[in-house]
Amino acid sequence: MLPIELVIPAALLGILFLYKSSDILIEGTAKTAMKLGISSLVISLTLVAYGTSTPELAISVTAAAQGHPGISYGNIIGSCIANLLLILGIGALIRPMPVERGILRRELLIMIAATALLFLIPLFEILGVPTLVVGAVFLVCFTLYLFYFLRSAMRERKSSNTEHLSKTGKYIFFIIGGIIGVIIGAWLLVESSVSLARFLGVPEIIIALTMVSVGTSLPELVVSSLAAFRKQSDIAIGNIIGSNIFNILLILGLSLLFIPMNATASLVHLTFLLVISLLMIPLMYTGGKLSRLNGICMLLLYSGYLGYLFFSI
Repeated sequence: MLPIELVIPAALLGILFLYKSSDILIEGTAKTAMKLGISSLVISLTLVAYGTSTPELAISVTAAAQGHPGISYGNIIGSCIANLLLILGIGALIRPMPVERGILRRELLIMIAATALLFLIPLFEILGVPTLVVGAVFLVCFTLYLFYFLRSAMRERKSSNTEHLSKTGKYIFFIIGGIIGVIIGAWLLVESSVSLARFLGVPEIIIALTMVSVGTSLPELVVSSLAAFRKQSDIAIGNIIGSNIFNILLILGLSLLFIPMNATASLVHLTFLLVISLLMIPLMYTGGKLSRLNGICMLLLYSGYLGYLFFSI
């Protein structure tokens, strides 16, 4: 917990880190894709998405290893919901985002399949199967997905030449540096927010349900919002879809190896996540873009979900 006198400076520094690092990250992604002859979507679905999900990885796996399954599980589910409703909603509100690439729609279906796999946790719990088995299933699925995705990406790779390949080092450094900066910025902003909430006497459970899950999604929020503003809809949407796949299959898979999780008490949240994931299908397969009206509806739905959380405490 930060001293109260450091809360405002830490928050301002966090915002600065988030903005500048996201700017560098997006530039590095676009330039690397151009030099390597692959789409920016491929990089945003993998390297950028996994990089911006690092806070979820750190918090969820650490919480599971320390015997706090509720924090680990809740952070992952809450972050996935925030990604789809809050972050995509804000991005669509900033600028309508066209969804043109078939690969993006294919990854959406994979994300929905990964979300459906979450119901294995309460099912196996009822059947008495150790959640360790579910974790292993998730990790195997992630490995297969990564192999399939990279193989497909290489098939769709555009022609490139040696001169272009030799100039990618600087931009890959931009991506890595941008991800590190975004994570530092998110940590500073979350720490300052939690410290202020505790100073004001806000209950910790409310902090966990809101600030932790939204806070760990700050990298996705800033990267996707800035990408939407710059008309890089592939990066904005690809980052969210890739992050959710990463959160569920890898991060939750690793967490389940450490400790059992009581998912039967969270069926409402699992069902809500699956429903909003399914709602992405008509949005992305009809009309060809996420409109501002879609964005407003997403934000209203997320506000309603937060209201449900507060009144159910």
